[in-house]
Amino acid sequence: MKLTGPHDPAALRERGLELPDPASVYVDRTVRLERLEPGAALYPGARLVGAKTYVAAGAVVGSEGPATLVDSVLDAGCEVGSGYVAGSVLLPRAKLGGSTHVRPATLLEEEASVAHAVGLKHTILLSYVTLGSIINACDLLVAGGRSRDEHSEVGSGFIHFNFTPAGVRGDKATPSLVGDVVQGVFLREERIFVGGLSGLVGPRSVGYGAVTAAGQILRSDVAAGRLVHAGVRQVDTSYDRASRPTRSEAKVEANLRYVGQLAALRAWYRQVRQVRRAHPDSAAGEARPETLEAAVDVFDAGLQERLKRLADYCGGRQTIDVAALVADESVAPAGLVEHEPGLPHLAWVRTLSAEQLAAGSAWLAAIADAAARRLRRAL
Repeated sequence: MKLTGPHDPAALRERGLELPDPASVYVDRTVRLERLEPGAALYPGARLVGAKTYVAAGAVVGSEGPATLVDSVLDAGCEVGSGYVAGSVLLPRAKLGGSTHVRPATLLEEEASVAHAVGLKHTILLSYVTLGSIINACDLLVAGGRSRDEHSEVGSGFIHFNFTPAGVRGDKATPSLVGDVVQGVFLREERIFVGGLSGLVGPRSVGYGAVTAAGQILRSDVAAGRLVHAGVRQVDTSYDRASRPTRSEAKVEANLRYVGQLAALRAWYRQVRQVRRAHPDSAAGEARPETLEAAVDVFDAGLQERLKRLADYCGGRQTIDVAALVADESVAPAGLVEHEPGLPHLAWVRTLSAEQLAAGSAWLAAIADAAARRLRRAL
């Protein structure tokens, strides 16, 4: 992060920003003032950097302490308590608690939230998902639940283990799915609870309705609707860090599935959310076009990361890029996008009929399967 000097505080006030203490706020000249909406609040210790930074009206930066945004997008009603956020996107009313550390390609959908001292990178939380405190959850997608009262949750003290020190550079082909995209975006699935003071060794999947007990390390997939408490396994053996790990087809398949789900989420935003937002009757409370555009950039960055890490794991060079992976992305089923154009996104999802849900889920599943097959052929 390179600082080029601040905008004049007078220009920030003229823009209509809420500045309780203008002298203690730093907005770098790389930030385009037209991307700071009147009514956005920058509390003492707020620091904004980067041409991609966007803060909507009603968003709050630094409500609990110093907060830095670098090329990040906050939609209406979002809040960053304190900490550091780079290259990431928060949809309306998403919240990051104090002392968060959010690295690029992270996205929180509407009303998703994390408490204090949480580290995220290449992390996607679908609507309403909640993370507790003192969590490290990189390379993870979490879905599940139906509302603010009935949501998926990850307990405090959780770690997603996303690195194995094998080979020259180590193995990071480790993304995990807690829930999925092709069903999760419709907000009809059972919530998932991952107990606190626990860990998940990626790449793994956890099904809808599952509950995992606190105080354990999960090393296997968790099926839908199961209550799981894994036993303790003791290992004491020699270890050659320099040797490459034996290729696991199960691990490759887990990566292919993650890539497919991320490709489906990209299509959902491009073919449904962005198209609905462009409708002349689009609801005033819908996510900003700038937010949805930045979200697609997050998915592209996430896909590129997964392609690179999987190629590294398989011992070859990357032979397919994101554009080729999603080249034949199809449009949404007829009638899905056109349905109730004046409703905000969450309200609109709840009005979808059983037939629309089935068609939408099948469309997303086909996109996910096609992306996974294309990547499989490229390995």
